[in-house]
Amino acid sequence: MKKKELVYALVLHCFFEQRQAKFTQLELARQLGISTSTVNNALSPLVKMGAVVVGGMNFRVVDAKKILLYWASARNLKKDVIFSASVEEGVSFAEKHLPAEVIFTGFTGFKFKFSSVPADYASVYVYASDFAAKQIAKRFPQQETKRQSPANLFVLKKPEKLELACENSVASNALLFVDLWNLRDWQAKEFLAELDKKMGV
Repeated sequence: MKKKELVYALVLHCFFEQRQAKFTQLELARQLGISTSTVNNALSPLVKMGAVVVGGMNFRVVDAKKILLYWASARNLKKDVIFSASVEEGVSFAEKHLPAEVIFTGFTGFKFKFSSVPADYASVYVYASDFAAKQIAKRFPQQETKRQSPANLFVLKKPEKLELACENSVASNALLFVDLWNLRDWQAKEFLAELDKKMGV
């Protein structure tokens, strides 16, 4: 995940889950540990499309859906995968045996956040630090076989400060939206439709 994506993640988390629409570039840079020029660079295309309005040292979100769709189209989920595994016992087993410090996204993130799912699913996506990813690799060692099943557990590299845009080890609504948007699984469309309703976008 690029640094500018962290800006989108935090801004949209604050907008949708904390009802905050006004921000300062300096405060965002401080919270995320990045430069103000990075924040400014992230905001530039949003200003051009009319998704945010800048005034003085502040900016205000005026069209969160545009930000969501812009981020979703720019997101490269596949590039962030640092480990994948075929867990023969299934997704429920994988979910129960992951380290406590991971952040759930995708289908599992939706399930844990809303305590329901609009469709059955067959893959688990989590964000994890390099240390946690090594723990996961030890818990789910892969053996090369000719008839090995396709991967159903995907570990994404967790950038520093991502926790600011998450709650209780689950991705924010906006991050769930963007990640689900980038999944090819047929169930993703049903999850997105349900998430749309819950977010009111």
